[in-house]
Amino acid sequence: MAGFRYVVADVFTDKPLEGNQLAVFTDAREIPEDMLQPLAREMNFSETVFVLPPEQGGHARIRIFTPATELRFAGHPTLGSAFVLAAPLQLGEIRLETKAGVIPVRLEREGARITFGWMEQLVPEVKAFPDEAALLAALRVDGSELPVEVYDNGMRFVYVALGSQDEVARVQPDFATLGDLLDGMGASIFGGSGTTWKTRMFAPGSGVAEDPATGSAAGPLALHLVRHGRIEFGDEIEISQGAEIGRPSTLFARATGSAGQVESVEVGGSAVTVARGEFRLPA
Repeated sequence: MAGFRYVVADVFTDKPLEGNQLAVFTDAREIPEDMLQPLAREMNFSETVFVLPPEQGGHARIRIFTPATELRFAGHPTLGSAFVLAAPLQLGEIRLETKAGVIPVRLEREGARITFGWMEQLVPEVKAFPDEAALLAALRVDGSELPVEVYDNGMRFVYVALGSQDEVARVQPDFATLGDLLDGMGASIFGGSGTTWKTRMFAPGSGVAEDPATGSAAGPLALHLVRHGRIEFGDEIEISQGAEIGRPSTLFARATGSAGQVESVEVGGSAVTVARGEFRLPA
């Protein structure tokens, strides 16, 4: 029998049993390739991470799987992995290699304990969503207060702005239609004002009907708000997510630069380790 050890962390929260669950297999060198997706499906979290030796000068390489597919990049797996891997190394910054590129995560501590992390994401590409009417119908909303656009930072999300946080909470999508329409991307709906926002993210085509906390969508949201005049470059926004599915989460995001050039997109949050375990499987 082969043993494969993992850590479970709750990400984008400082309270156990909230936030977004993440399984991190801290040494995946001996896990067969054809076992990665079944293990992620067995864990059945939004994402599961498998840690491998670095290849591009980072501290570690991570592969990220939903229950249904492998991802090039995702936010809460990257931040959660940084908390898990950097804790024993006492690093101030850890660089994690993803299929979308190397993501640096700066870590804040109280004594030896990591309390917060900021990850610098890739600056996303932006384009219009091709069928706004069909998307709004699948979400069962009347319209969007801002342009409906797709942001790609290694993950693709389409953004729909509603009039209030209460409107966001009331949304009940047609998941079957939405999954067919999105072609693998996620739909992020949001509402709020100033530096306080509420989001929900649906990705039924990736095996995640609704995500408790979506770090890869938080950075582009900050940029979306800047581009359409709701906040300024450098403003730090606080995002709540996950309450509707019993996993309240808190994310922070900011975009820096100018209208001529976006310099950085960063997403921050906390994480807590809640469990450790081991799979014992036939070699």
